[in-house]
Amino acid sequence: MNLVLSSLFPVFSLLFIGSLLKRLKLTNEMFLKLSDRLVYFIFFPVLLFWKIGGAKTDGFVDWRMCIAALVSIAVTYIISALALKFFNISDYKAGSFSQGCYRFNTYIGMAIIFYAFGEEGIKHFGILIGLAIPFINILAVSTLIWYSGKTTSSGHRLGIFFKEIFTNPLVLSCAAGLAYSRIMGSFPAYIDNTFRLMSEAALPLALISIGGALSMKGLRGNIGISIVASIIKLLLLPLVGFFILKEFQVTGLSFNVAMIFFTLPTSASIYVLSSQLNSDTELASSAIVLSTIFSFFSLSVGLML
Repeated sequence: MNLVLSSLFPVFSLLFIGSLLKRLKLTNEMFLKLSDRLVYFIFFPVLLFWKIGGAKTDGFVDWRMCIAALVSIAVTYIISALALKFFNISDYKAGSFSQGCYRFNTYIGMAIIFYAFGEEGIKHFGILIGLAIPFINILAVSTLIWYSGKTTSSGHRLGIFFKEIFTNPLVLSCAAGLAYSRIMGSFPAYIDNTFRLMSEAALPLALISIGGALSMKGLRGNIGISIVASIIKLLLLPLVGFFILKEFQVTGLSFNVAMIFFTLPTSASIYVLSSQLNSDTELASSAIVLSTIFSFFSLSVGLML
């Protein structure tokens, strides 16, 4: 229980502070967008590159954990596709619903992993998301394109597809970190201290930004379908992931990191992609809010395993 409180209380406190600051008008949309861009393009990539680039590569990558996680995501994606038919979800809502079932919030994950498992946990999590993000983007963009009622050229759709997969700064920083760790293996003290200072801004700024962006506006009319997406994301995905990790004989820190990965709330990026490819942004917003609230319970269980 102490691990749960020490890991989750700081994270959800900062989310609440972010929401409170927005309500008190001490932050605004412009600040939140700017801080989100700084975290996404600068501070988080630096954090990942620093942690992975300075790690020893011998035995560092747990491929069984990574493969088990990707298989779990694939199974959950199939479950979400079946849910689309079972609940008769419209094409307009399908892309947003699907993403809400398997996408994950990297920022919250990074914060919880850091508080629970320290730098070693961050290294494992960085490798995992470096592989998971491209795979998830393939699933998400393909689904959005398939159900999109908007007539767009194949070139435009392919452009979005490749942009989401191959220009993600988190993926690029993970790849660069792996390459650096194999070639160099450590940073000079002055570089190490610079990266440490930059990285310290990443987690609090990210969490305050997420808290400020949470909105209840989309809940009306979407609460039922959002609850279904949250159940798939926060209950079924962790259950599927748990048994697949056991089947792949993943243990220790790798198991703990993977279970936190499975129990994370859905990503705020589903709103952006839904907007780009003509899916329901109100449903996307609703799914983000509900999964973030309910994730306190799923993450608590994940930390106690």
